[in-house]
Amino acid sequence: MSNITISLDDTLLKKAKKIAIDKETSFNGLVREYINDLVEREERNRLLMIEELDSLFAGSSAVVGKKTWTRNDLHER
Repeated sequence: MSNITISLDDTLLKKAKKIAIDKETSFNGLVREYINDLVEREERNRLLMIEELDSLFAGSSAVVGKKTWTRNDLHER
């Protein structure tokens, strides 16, 4: 497990430590839980977006034709 160092305002740190005590954990445990929840939430959101896009693509009647342009055509001035 890796260690990190952060700088916090003293008042903010004291308040966070009080919250940790109320939750019967350490400050590190509080931060670890928050980061873990954040990562899980972001991964779920990413998977939901992928599922929604797949659903949109599957239900679309759009047809993609043959590519008739080149990269140079797109960047021609």
